Amino acid sequence: MTEREAQDSYAHSIKNYLEYMVRIGLNPVMIPEKDFGTTSDKENRLSLESIRTELGDCKRCRLHEKRHTIVFGEGKPDARLMFVGEGPGADEDAQGRPFVGKAGQLLTRMIQAMKFQREDVYIANIVKCRPPANRDPEQDEIDTCLPFLKSQIRAIEPDVIVTLGRIAAKALLKTSDPLNVIRGRVYEVEGIPVIPTYHPSFLLREESDKRFKAMAWEDLQKAMALLESRRSRTEYHYDE
Repeated sequence: MTEREAQDSYAHSIKNYLEYMVRIGLNPVMIPEKDFGTTSDKENRLSLESIRTELGDCKRCRLHEKRHTIVFGEGKPDARLMFVGEGPGADEDAQGRPFVGKAGQLLTRMIQAMKFQREDVYIANIVKCRPPANRDPEQDEIDTCLPFLKSQIRAIEPDVIVTLGRIAAKALLKTSDPLNVIRGRVYEVEGIPVIPTYHPSFLLREESDKRFKAMAWEDLQKAMALLESRRSRTEYHYDE
């Protein structure tokens, strides 16, 4: 195959992929400012272990003052699906693991509904120390911690990221729009589709209103469809 033929074949594959996204309702695709670096540059990527080492006993912002444990994140190092929440709560701060309280139990059920097990995915947060009294993290705290999350994303290279709640979506996508405006669409950051949805704790608080769980399930179905389409695209590439 000549170089021109290879380029034409690649362009045809991209065209088919974009048409498939439109057919399954993943339109429009919003592309925020690119700030993740080059995810395909293997030499500049760090391992999760080295990122954790660099984080150390972090005292870079005021959140360290009342935390008990840094909650770095956990899951499969090369997971195809990654969840990003806001920050640790009391249970997470005590155990050093993300999403282990009631909200975490719901997230586990959501993951299972997607035909995954918790150990198949990777789970992390925007900030890695618990904000006092579960308050929202301040912008300077987010700015201090976000580079570590970005390094985790580069190391894992997931096929799809699902953000949980408004804080995670706003921080990762660099938008000031409210979640009810953001969700329902697929965003893309450095080639990785990002799907915002409701935080499990919000779904628990609004459990009597079935609309929110239905909308969250729609978002997870979009993630599942994207995972399948990206798997099919990879298999097509290998078949060639």
